[in-house]
Amino acid sequence: MSTIIDVAESSNPRVNEKAALIASPQKPGGWKKGIAIMDFILRLGAIASSLGASITMATSDQILPFFTQFFQFEASYDSFTTFQFFVIAMAFVGGYLVLSLPFSIVTFIRPHATGPRLFLIILDTVFLTLATSCGASAAAMVYLAHNGNQDANWLAICNQFGDFCAQTSGAVVSSFVAVVVLLLLVVLSSLALGRH
Repeated sequence: MSTIIDVAESSNPRVNEKAALIASPQKPGGWKKGIAIMDFILRLGAIASSLGASITMATSDQILPFFTQFFQFEASYDSFTTFQFFVIAMAFVGGYLVLSLPFSIVTFIRPHATGPRLFLIILDTVFLTLATSCGASAAAMVYLAHNGNQDANWLAICNQFGDFCAQTSGAVVSSFVAVVVLLLLVVLSSLALGRH
C-alpha cells in the first residue's frame, strides 16, 4: 500500500527565483576577510616604523672634536633618560607587533572568530598608549634640543649637534607613524567586532 503524490512545478517564475536565492550559499568571511588582510599589512608597517624608530634613536651619536682627543663634546641617546625610555618602549612595541602577527593570521583564516580580535584590540590599545607616551616625551626633548628654554637657561644644542638632532627628530616622526598605524588597527578591530 503506497501512495504517490505528484507535485506540479509552479508556472510562476518568481517562486523558482526565490528558491534559488534562498538556497545559494553565502561567501564566508566577506568584508571581514578584507579587514583581516588590511590588519596584517598595517601590522607589518607598524613593525617597520616602530623598530626603525628604536634603532634610529639607539644609533644617534655625535662627537664634536676640538683641539685634542681628550677634550670632546658628545651627544648620545643614553645621555638622556627620556631617549632611553623611547628606545626601550619602541622596541617593546615592535616586539609585540611581531608576536601579534600569528593572531592577525588567525583573524584572516577565521574572520568571524571574536576571541583573537578581542585579544588584539585590548593589547593594541595598551601598546598604542605606550607608543604615544614615549613618542610625546621624546618629542618634548627634541623640541628643547632645537629651541632650548630661556626661562630655565637651557641652551639649544642643535646648532652644534646637527646630525644628532636630525636623527632623533627622524626617530620621533617614525614613532608617530607607528602611533597612527596602531590607532588604525584599533579602529579596524572595533569595526570588525561591532558588525557581527
